[in-house]
Amino acid sequence: MSLVKNYTLLGKSGLRVSPLCLGTMTFGTEWGWGSPAETAGQIFNAYIESGGNFVDTADGYTNGTSEEMVGQFIKERNLRDQVVLATKYTFGVQPGNPNAGGNGRKNLYRAVDASLKRLKTDYIDLYWVHAWDMLTPVEEVMHSLNTLVQTGKIRYVGLSDCPAWYVSRAQTMAELRGWEKVAALQMEYSLVERTIEREYVHMAQELGMGICPWSPLASGLLSGKHTKASLTGRLKATAGAGNPVFEKITKSPKNWEIVEVLNGVAQELGKPAAQVALNWITKRPGVTSTLIGASKLDQLESNLKSLDFEIPAALAQRLEAVSAPEECTPYTFYKESMQGMITGGTKVNKEPSWFR
Repeated sequence: MSLVKNYTLLGKSGLRVSPLCLGTMTFGTEWGWGSPAETAGQIFNAYIESGGNFVDTADGYTNGTSEEMVGQFIKERNLRDQVVLATKYTFGVQPGNPNAGGNGRKNLYRAVDASLKRLKTDYIDLYWVHAWDMLTPVEEVMHSLNTLVQTGKIRYVGLSDCPAWYVSRAQTMAELRGWEKVAALQMEYSLVERTIEREYVHMAQELGMGICPWSPLASGLLSGKHTKASLTGRLKATAGAGNPVFEKITKSPKNWEIVEVLNGVAQELGKPAAQVALNWITKRPGVTSTLIGASKLDQLESNLKSLDFEIPAALAQRLEAVSAPEECTPYTFYKESMQGMITGGTKVNKEPSWFR
């Protein structure tokens, strides 16, 4: 499978990215799972040779090893101008030091300089706020990021794992003050985690941000290799570790129903379950580039084939039905039956932009 000449713009920016982004949280073995340098290099090279150009890491992935590996791989192949390099900051790096974590200006400037050093580059294409720290004023974050764009240390701005109200305020503030706007939004999104469809998808489309889903395979749950009684890889390594991101995945009965339906659809299509799950997520409204990670070369090679086929409507509907988010207020007011009460039973043909 080749991604060559199959690029899209990141939100309303001029940055061209591949529809599949190489996530590198698996580069390094410090966390008890992942890939040593040799395997990580093979994965990186295979992605690049397929035509991929979008590589995502973070300062905290495998304690900084991921950034170091990515930087070395890019340098060895002289790919800096070709690769769209993204990294993140937020999480603390010095126990006991409150200013070595969070989104404040002091930590932001420390973090970006440290990442530039590990990545062996003088600029970062896309710099993500890794998560809302619940403390730093949004004005400080956006003004500081804008300054980094002006100085050339970063090219574009992204927000990850932030509340929808915070993202909306950040983008509106940037628009009104002439600061660099948010080009992309990175959120967890998969067949077993569709919460962002309630707010974030509509918001991103309205405010010009491309959505980059992370964990589209739900940490491997949707790979087809797990059962309730037999977990492997990352899910096994993180079981009982207290991390809510991982633990919620296997504790939901509904998630196992989704896995069962996914496996059935995959069998009918004659495709691996992981390819079907990735194909489904890449076709969702608002999605620009989907993060895919791999700890083995054959995993990456298989995942890259997820764009090579179409899921028939009937099978897609089965996936849609079993994974649909629970209805809740106030979103029940936006259903067609309720909207009819607003318009006096008439049909208004022009839909709001956030329904497109």
